[in-house]
Amino acid sequence: MSAPDTKPSATLSPPATLSDGVVDWMTNGTRDQRFIDNIFAEMCIRLQQAGIPLKRATMHIRIQHPQWLGAGFMWSDGMREAKITRVDFDVVERSEFIGSPINEMMDGATELRERLEGDPSLGRKHAIYDEMRAKGLTDYVVWPLHHTLGKRHFVTFATDRPGGFDDAHVAALKNVLPVLALVSEIRIKNRLARTLLETYVGSHAGELILAGATRRGTGTTVRAAIMICDLRDFTKISDNWPRDDVIDLLNDYFDAMSEPIAKHGGEILKFIGDGLLAIFPLSQADACANLLHAVTEGREAMAALNARNNGTGRAPLNYGIGVHVGDVMYGNIGSMSRLDFTVIGPAVNMASRLEALTKQVGRNVLLSRDFAELVQPKFELERVGKYEVRGFSDSIELFAFPG
Repeated sequence: MSAPDTKPSATLSPPATLSDGVVDWMTNGTRDQRFIDNIFAEMCIRLQQAGIPLKRATMHIRIQHPQWLGAGFMWSDGMREAKITRVDFDVVERSEFIGSPINEMMDGATELRERLEGDPSLGRKHAIYDEMRAKGLTDYVVWPLHHTLGKRHFVTFATDRPGGFDDAHVAALKNVLPVLALVSEIRIKNRLARTLLETYVGSHAGELILAGATRRGTGTTVRAAIMICDLRDFTKISDNWPRDDVIDLLNDYFDAMSEPIAKHGGEILKFIGDGLLAIFPLSQADACANLLHAVTEGREAMAALNARNNGTGRAPLNYGIGVHVGDVMYGNIGSMSRLDFTVIGPAVNMASRLEALTKQVGRNVLLSRDFAELVQPKFELERVGKYEVRGFSDSIELFAFPG
């Protein structure tokens, strides 16, 4: 009786493909690359160098963003960087999407290939195919990129090689899909984390949080110009208007005030009902002047909004803005399990009191003397007088910003 064979069975290796070196680079050589569009462009170039006749490639991803449904990266022969296109939420209603390859894939297709050299009347009908034929492309293929929890994104490859991709080219392209899915998911989730933080806490605070500023009680003292804006008669509006109209009104109002703040270097730290809190750190050149430029443009935007609303019979929206300058504590405040990255301190309280005084004084923008001294004589201000401010022992000299 012969002895049993104790030699281990040979492990079958996957067949070699033209893209093995590209896969190795994506696995081991992209750790320090932050952006998926750059990785995608270099991947395409390396696929060409490996002998795959790639002429054009795109990647389509869905993102969680308040303004955009998704993004597309497009690379073509000769490009060192991919072109990035943002995709609107209403794209699914447009002709360029309806019936497109990506539309087919989103409807559940697992692979789509179009031989572009054949009779156009026998192929799929969509403008994108005519455009590719006009550019001399001969073959086009689309595959899903599978991310975790059932999320699907899509990648496309096209060639101008006579006869299109051969079997070895297709095998090589399929070979990169699993690692491209992994590499892209990491970058997309990193971008998602950054986008969500920028959306909910602001760009600067978001950067600090991503850098590790997550411990309760940690923070720094920042000297800043503080701006607090509040909508007038909002309680009356919310009680009498339909809910959806109130939401639309608030969004329009916040757009009018917020976009100039961001444009001029301010950071909105929070929306509080119908109010907002923003700071302009004095570490930035001309921070106080930039705040007033933002106020000026916000006024203009509100005037335009009121003009539009007047056409629908809505009453004009009024607001008050209080502005002060001083040291604030900027950091993590809250409970053990729920933190807010914000600013606190007497300077913030003063800006809030000035905003409340706008109703009493009859001016929609009130500035403290401390702030006014930093912008005069560049800006024409109107001295209003001294007023008692709740919570502060001394009366405060106030200035209005006409306009």
